[in-house]
Amino acid sequence: MNRRQNFRDLMRCSMPEGEAKNCKVERFEVAKADADFGSLCAVVTGSGRFVPEGMYTKLTVGSTMMMSDTPDEMRDHYVPLHQASGVCLVTGLGLGCVVQGMLEKRDENGEFAVEKVIVVELEEGVIELVGKPLKAKYGDRLEIRHADALTYRPPMGEKYDAVWHDIWPTICEDNLDTMATLHRKYGRRCNWQGSWQRSHLQRMRRESKREDRMYRMLGGVVEMI
Repeated sequence: MNRRQNFRDLMRCSMPEGEAKNCKVERFEVAKADADFGSLCAVVTGSGRFVPEGMYTKLTVGSTMMMSDTPDEMRDHYVPLHQASGVCLVTGLGLGCVVQGMLEKRDENGEFAVEKVIVVELEEGVIELVGKPLKAKYGDRLEIRHADALTYRPPMGEKYDAVWHDIWPTICEDNLDTMATLHRKYGRRCNWQGSWQRSHLQRMRRESKREDRMYRMLGGVVEMI
C-alpha cells in the first residue's frame, strides 16, 4: 500500500445526518470535562479506551448505538483495511467507514486495491441512510445485500480476498459465539477474515477461565483447612 495513505483519513465519516425507519445518523459532541473523566477512567480500569474532546457521528438502531467514528473505534478497523484487496465482504454496514476505506485504498501503483466490496446488512434503515449515499458514490464497486449475516447463504462458488465482520454494538465475550459461527461460514471462502475485537475478547475469555480455575483451587484449599 502507498505509505502516504492514512487509514483514519480513508475512513473519515462522510454520512449526513438523517433518520429512516428505526435508524438514525446524528452528530454528538464530547465536552472537555467528559473527555478528561473518560481518560481518567481508562487509566483506572486499564481499558485504555476513551473518547477525546470533539464532534463525532453515531449510528443508532432503535435505542442502541451500533457505531460511532470515535478514534478508538476507527483504530479497531485498521486491520481489515490493511488486509483489503480484490473482492471483500463486510457483514454489518455501520456508518460505512470500513467500506469507504476499502474502496478508497490504493496499491503501490496508485490503483484501487479493492475491486469490489459486498456488504450484508440486516437493517433497511441503515441501507437507506448509509448504503444509498455510498452506492451513489461508488456505483458497481459496491453491492449491498439485505440479509441477516448469521443466516445469509452466499452464492455457490463466491469467494473473497478479505472478510470483515462487525455486527455487534458492544465489546462482550458473548460475541465470540456468533463470531465462531461467521468464521466457520466463510472460512473456506476467503484468504483472510476477522471480527471486531475478536482477539481482545479471546484474551478476556482466557483470563476469565484462569481466574475461575484459581478461585476453584483457592476454594478447595479453604475447605481442606
